[in-house]
Amino acid sequence: MAERERSIHEMLKDTPSMNDSCGAVHTGTEGVSLGAIGGGIGGLSGSSSSHSIGAAIPLNTSSNLPLRNHSAPTTPMSPTTSQTSNGYLTSTDGSSSLIRTSASKIDSIKNWSISTYKCTRQIMLEKLGKSQRTVDSELEAQIEQLRETQRKYLSILRLTRAFSSHFQHVVVTQQSLADAFADLAQKNPELQKEFICNSETQRNLTKNGELLLNALNFFISSVNTLCNKTIDDTLLTIRQYETARIEFDAYRMDLENTKPEITQAASTLEETQRSYAHHKDLYEKLRGDVAIKMQFLDENRIKVMHKQLILLHNAIAAYFSGNAMALESTLKQFNIKLKSPNNVSGSWLEQ
Repeated sequence: MAERERSIHEMLKDTPSMNDSCGAVHTGTEGVSLGAIGGGIGGLSGSSSSHSIGAAIPLNTSSNLPLRNHSAPTTPMSPTTSQTSNGYLTSTDGSSSLIRTSASKIDSIKNWSISTYKCTRQIMLEKLGKSQRTVDSELEAQIEQLRETQRKYLSILRLTRAFSSHFQHVVVTQQSLADAFADLAQKNPELQKEFICNSETQRNLTKNGELLLNALNFFISSVNTLCNKTIDDTLLTIRQYETARIEFDAYRMDLENTKPEITQAASTLEETQRSYAHHKDLYEKLRGDVAIKMQFLDENRIKVMHKQLILLHNAIAAYFSGNAMALESTLKQFNIKLKSPNNVSGSWLEQ
């Protein structure tokens, strides 16, 4: 036994040092030297044959197992092979379409920026008096007249609303006064006749007042539609026309400044002429649209205001003259639904 232990110690002494570069097991290698395996087996078995194996095979780098990549083998990427980008699988076809979309957006932003710059420059030059603007005197006079008409109609609308609001308070007060007179007629037999007479008078005034309120509300609704919808629709087209005029003048000035420069490339000159022609066509189209819309608007405005002014005149004249029959006939003439001031809906059992 002692001899066997001594042989083991001698074997370990004969083994090369771990610091030796030729027998060191480097970090990251997957293999184990055959000499170390043989030595370990020999030491455990204690046989003389295993001693000789451990001593005969030294540790060296040539006996290390080579490193291997255990991942799946790679193949060349085909045009439709999926690729990973930011955690998402995309194909080369999707990437190309994405690139085309991004390029179109960039071109749109670029064109918008150039157009905005040219229009801003044109506006500043016009205000400074350094650029000529295209002027259609007849059309611009009609546009200014339309805007002035809208301002005046809006003023009429505001005053009519104020009148209707104040008159509504008068009608409510008359109704309360009629109820008070009727209550006093029950509690004062000696003045019952007089209280009932005043109560009936206030009730009649309330009834006629609500009929007048119906006429006022109809007038307000019609004028409001005319000012804030019909005229506004035409003014929207006018604003588009004015924007097109500025763009047309901006590209016209661009073309005028490009022609004297002989060194300009032919492609640049063609592009400028193309842009000028496009904005000229757009300007002329919108100018025609504005002229047509203003013509139809003027005809519609005259028709609507003619009807509404007759209604307002007849209703107010009939009310303040005390002609209840004329007031009701006026509302029926203009197809205004009559609302009775004392109309109380029946209970659900009656219905």
